[in-house]
Amino acid sequence: MRALIAGNWKMHGTSQALDEVRKLAAKAQDLACELLLCPPATLLERAVAASGGRLAIGGQDCHWERAGAFTGDISAAMLVDAGARAVILGHSERRQFHGESSTQVQNKARAGQEAGLMTIVCVGESEAERQAGQEKAVVGEQLAASLPPLSDPQNCAVAYEPVWAIGSGRTPTLEEIAAMHGFIREGLCRLLGPAGEAMRILYGGSVKPANAVEILATAEVGGALVGGASLKADDFLAIARAVTGKINQDAPTVR
Repeated sequence: MRALIAGNWKMHGTSQALDEVRKLAAKAQDLACELLLCPPATLLERAVAASGGRLAIGGQDCHWERAGAFTGDISAAMLVDAGARAVILGHSERRQFHGESSTQVQNKARAGQEAGLMTIVCVGESEAERQAGQEKAVVGEQLAASLPPLSDPQNCAVAYEPVWAIGSGRTPTLEEIAAMHGFIREGLCRLLGPAGEAMRILYGGSVKPANAVEILATAEVGGALVGGASLKADDFLAIARAVTGKINQDAPTVR
């Protein structure tokens, strides 16, 4: 199965940033991984056009309803209409600053899957929770409550993002990453059966070119969810090039 390297631009990027999309698109099909870029909603349709169909573009969130009186929100159908192929859901910043519950994340993921989007469901613990030895309890609860029952490797990936590592420059040890990814794999198998065995588990949290090789070579790491380092094409491509190995043409793709 090919690794998935997803870039989350968060609230960054205006029209000038489309030059970075063009640079990525020019190299995306030469990589031994899948590349996905999730710009802000204002750039989504223009990013699809700038990519020329050579780079998968996704959204950063969606509502759980198909339409309605939800001012400022975006439905999964709207993302698809704009050309998106995927959507990030349950990111720690959404959970923290918007008060999103795991139930809401599951409803959003179900809506995204029903619309035909690849859903990247995020889970992760805070620094206080890790220091208290609660990281597995927190991540296990989020995983069980956030994943729709019909999730499978074709419509879903899980991203583990320790909240304390996001944007901080701090990264868990490789042993800590392997332990949590192994724990998530066990949870996926328990929740989804055979579908959980093949689902990709991405690591997110201060991933950069300098540490990408060792992180992506860690057990059960099936890709990365990249924040700041995805804003520049050269840095994002350097992370993507850290993925080695033969491309499996039968692997799930961000369609």
